[in-house]
Amino acid sequence: MKLSITRDSLHAGLGAVAATIPTKTTLPVLSNILLEAIEGSLSLSGTDLDISVAVKIDAEVEREGSVTVPARKFAEIARELPAAPVHIEVDGVEIRIEGGKSKFKLFGLAPEEFPSFPEVEFDDSWRMKAQDLHELISRVSFAVSTEESRPILNGVLWQLRPDSATMVATNGHRLARLKIQLDGVGAPEADLIVPPKALQQVERLFGAEGDVEVARSRNHLGFRSPNRQVYTRLIEGPYPNYEQVIPTDSDKTATANRDNLSAAIRRMAVVASDQTHRVRMAFSNGTLSFRVQTPDLGEAEEEMPVDYQGDDLEIGFNANYLLEVLRYMPDEDVILQFKAPERAATFLPASGAPDYLCLVMPLRLLD
Repeated sequence: MKLSITRDSLHAGLGAVAATIPTKTTLPVLSNILLEAIEGSLSLSGTDLDISVAVKIDAEVEREGSVTVPARKFAEIARELPAAPVHIEVDGVEIRIEGGKSKFKLFGLAPEEFPSFPEVEFDDSWRMKAQDLHELISRVSFAVSTEESRPILNGVLWQLRPDSATMVATNGHRLARLKIQLDGVGAPEADLIVPPKALQQVERLFGAEGDVEVARSRNHLGFRSPNRQVYTRLIEGPYPNYEQVIPTDSDKTATANRDNLSAAIRRMAVVASDQTHRVRMAFSNGTLSFRVQTPDLGEAEEEMPVDYQGDDLEIGFNANYLLEVLRYMPDEDVILQFKAPERAATFLPASGAPDYLCLVMPLRLLD
């Protein structure tokens, strides 16, 4: 294998694949990237056996071939090389890299040792606008659980219907849901549970322009464009009926400026408990009052104007959950809906579009 490639192209390709490489593994080849030089391009592939990524970049290929190279060291070399053409030559498992006056030699592993990618047939694939995928992933995936006690909540529910796509994520204390309308993409009707790490790779690797081709097998999901591929293992099991926890009878509504509300909550969070992060919020006609009392630390109070309709309400929340939800709200103004201090609160963009909803469970207030 022998080729030349620009330093920037190599660095970008390695950056796209490196996030998939596990930091610790008992299988040495998983710490490597598979390089394949074929017909004017260099393909780079990485996998942790759950998520697999491949990117193709332009290269001047003098001699075709393949090898696996230590991912971290190869990426570090590419990052530090001068802005000059990079020449790569492989003899067996010995990889020689030259850029400017710098020369390196790395020892890889035989390409036969590299795991094959999942078999996902694209004969029955469907296409989605990359922009729609970006919107779904960015608005929802933050809410997944990171606790291992309920593995099913470690994934994002992707509900595909003939005319719509909905993504939902929750950790039991907060929830995010976004539904977008699809126009003749031919997607199957299915409920898929996708690891958020895979969705983040999709968001990172596929630009917001153009389409992404998607296909599934029984246990895997594949995304591809002409020069990018992402495969992921699906999480198996039934997702909880999240619709049961979304209130439909809220009778108290507040409309507030998102940035002003976030700023006030951040100030209150400074003296909130490190365990509960509890902030007390009292809504009355035209006013939202904040109060935090933490034994042995101190207390804080603040008021801000809001447009509030309903009976007076005092309710407590984890400040971190509120800040996360507000961060992903697409509008300058946000609508908060309540029923009672012990019932979940919903957060909606004031414009009503897109079909986006977040939910936060309250904390019990201690008098």
